[in-house]
Amino acid sequence: MEQIDTTKELETKPIKSLLWQYALPSVASQVVTSVYNIVDSIFLGHSSDGNGKLYLAALAITFPVMNIIHAFGSLVGAGSAARMSIVLGRKDVRWAEKILGNSVLLTFFFGFLFVSAGYIWTSPILSLFGKDASQEALGFACEYMDIVLPGMFLVTLTFNLVGLIRSSGYPMKGMWIMIGGAIANIILDYLFISVFNLGLKGAAWGTTISMGLSALVAVQHFIKPSSFIRFRSHAWAPKLYIFRNILAIGISPFSMNFAAFAVVAVLNAQLTHYGGDDAVAVYGVVNRAAGLIIMMFLGVCQAMQPIAGYNYGARRTDRLRAIYILTMKVCLALGIFGMAVSLVFPRTIVGCFNSEPEILAMGAPALRYLMVFAPFIAFTIVNSQLFQSIDQPWIAIVTSLSRQVIFLIPISLILPGVMFRYNGDGVTGVWLSCTICDLLGAVLSAFLLVTHRQVFHDDYVPPVRKPRKEVGPTKE
Repeated sequence: MEQIDTTKELETKPIKSLLWQYALPSVASQVVTSVYNIVDSIFLGHSSDGNGKLYLAALAITFPVMNIIHAFGSLVGAGSAARMSIVLGRKDVRWAEKILGNSVLLTFFFGFLFVSAGYIWTSPILSLFGKDASQEALGFACEYMDIVLPGMFLVTLTFNLVGLIRSSGYPMKGMWIMIGGAIANIILDYLFISVFNLGLKGAAWGTTISMGLSALVAVQHFIKPSSFIRFRSHAWAPKLYIFRNILAIGISPFSMNFAAFAVVAVLNAQLTHYGGDDAVAVYGVVNRAAGLIIMMFLGVCQAMQPIAGYNYGARRTDRLRAIYILTMKVCLALGIFGMAVSLVFPRTIVGCFNSEPEILAMGAPALRYLMVFAPFIAFTIVNSQLFQSIDQPWIAIVTSLSRQVIFLIPISLILPGVMFRYNGDGVTGVWLSCTICDLLGAVLSAFLLVTHRQVFHDDYVPPVRKPRKEVGPTKE
């Protein structure tokens, strides 16, 4: 069957049309990805067995572990997608196939590690992150992780392959794989939670089974003879230089996700100390609600990634500059929209997850604090994703970590205690810490962008990464 080069349009099609072509399926994929968590929260928060708040608190306790797993998934997935875009810009298909095979090998390696470690240390890890939580919430969290851990390997495999599907010129197919998994998750959650009353276990089984179906479809794409990039025998030979270059780019999203693990752990500890299970449950709700807008940012940025990476590899800095400016405009508009909706309708949004008076009373101001600077969050994310896409991993790392590590962790460890001593409201100090870090992160991101603006100059020449073998392994 004839293979068609599905990436040619990345260098020839008008930028605006190209971004929308990739952005709509990419945003849809990100939105439905957040559906996996949101649907679980909605069904569990309104559970008929009266354990809604405990289920939400249990899910919040598992956030740090889930973030670690997602961090390792992004280490491989984002790095391999970015590298594939760059080498396809250099017209080296054989090299792209090697990236595909080696990225799957890395996914299996890390998957084995985190699933094994998870089963060995789940209980002490969750006890550490929820040390002040009730025993009931901890028990539910352990039950959830026992079932969902294998599913998390399927999540990382699916995200990796969908990113490579998008980078190799099939954005719509990547979208339908993710949407299909989300629809399956909704149906299974309804059956397991609402019909069979399996509670948190039902949510875990729904996620695991739905992601397994998505993984099967993604693997099948790269087996088809008609796919532009597909599994070939030469692609499975481990290549250290490919591992190195995947991980070098992937270290930025890995750091961001790993930082999210640390942030969630710190915030959960602070919220449990100052507000108990209710505050942790509220954080679980507002984090998921705010995450929906952030997922949209990431969706647009994922659409930018293959376009920016391909044109960077092809040395088309004019198109690189154009796609960056357009992506920034779109994400800033989304940020303003998310900010406005969160400020005007916070109780309605929180009420979708849990309508108990104490959750609504605490959740409405929390959502406002987390989303008031949403446009600044968009600015920081776009810059981080740009540097990741054009093989500037260390700048991407600093940009992505600015909000979460450089600013949020120290501020959230200090400010809640100060506010508690001042007015007895340490919980608000946690929310305010998030607001302050969004502003400071944007300032640092702007500084890094200005100091590295030469990547947009017409005479800029991208560096050729060592070793020399990487100039084009067409005969390996």
